[in-house]
Amino acid sequence: MVPRAEFRSYYGRPILKKPRWKAPHMPGYLYLGGLSGASSTMAALADATGRPRLALTGRITAAAAGTAGAGLLVAELGRPERFLNMLRVFKPTSPMSVGSWILAGQGGFTMAAAASAVTGIAPGLGRAAGAAAAVTGPLVATYTGVLLADTAVPAWHEAYRHLPLLFAGSSLASGGAAGMIATPRGEAGPARRMALLGAGLELAAAGALERGVGLHEHPELIAEPYRTGRAGALLRAGRALTVAGAIGAVAASRSRAAGVVAGLALTGGALCTRFAVLYAGHASAEGPKYTVVPQRERRTVA
Repeated sequence: MVPRAEFRSYYGRPILKKPRWKAPHMPGYLYLGGLSGASSTMAALADATGRPRLALTGRITAAAAGTAGAGLLVAELGRPERFLNMLRVFKPTSPMSVGSWILAGQGGFTMAAAASAVTGIAPGLGRAAGAAAAVTGPLVATYTGVLLADTAVPAWHEAYRHLPLLFAGSSLASGGAAGMIATPRGEAGPARRMALLGAGLELAAAGALERGVGLHEHPELIAEPYRTGRAGALLRAGRALTVAGAIGAVAASRSRAAGVVAGLALTGGALCTRFAVLYAGHASAEGPKYTVVPQRERRTVA
């Protein structure tokens, strides 16, 4: 009998082109966008509950992270006018188009809210801008997960359920970490709770990705890039840092130093997660089996 044919590609060449997104620009943008989104939401909630110092921290962090993230995105695009060209149209079916408009709105709202908070000028307009940023913030924190899943890269496309949750948890942990680091212990309680909530969500989503839970086609195969190579090492490092940060966040209610250390650990965990997702996508695009094996199964079923 002729042995069963195994997957192959033309001289072992990749089926897909490797994504052009590179480090540190794209992972840095993913992290800073999530930080800006979570911080703007934290600032609005702090302002509504009478915590002015935490609100100030959130507004400044949201504006600074949003500006830095936009700079990394423009650098990744190569020419600034490319971002402006994306604002010439609004296409609801395109995550890139919708995300560009959300990012532009988030940047304007956070800058206006932070400027008002720092200068004391037009406080009413500043609070209104902060409230608007609290609406666009969660979208900025999660739309990038939808954007990655809308590509043909197997490790991203098959994780369309996981990536938005992973980025949401990582963003909440990042925003809470910034609040713990820059806010006095007595007023940082909401930031600690946000960090714990985000850490739990991030750990759950990352764990599901590594185990292939919720992946429809060849879950073990598609999850492999998240367990091996640079992506696997970074996810494990991120998990260790996130767990350490969560433990520190519990102790931060009694010690400012513990809050700072916990915030730094959570920040490191969030960065490791974003870099891991990028490298997992690269690995799955470069490996022909991640594309060929699911395609052959679909053809056999059809």
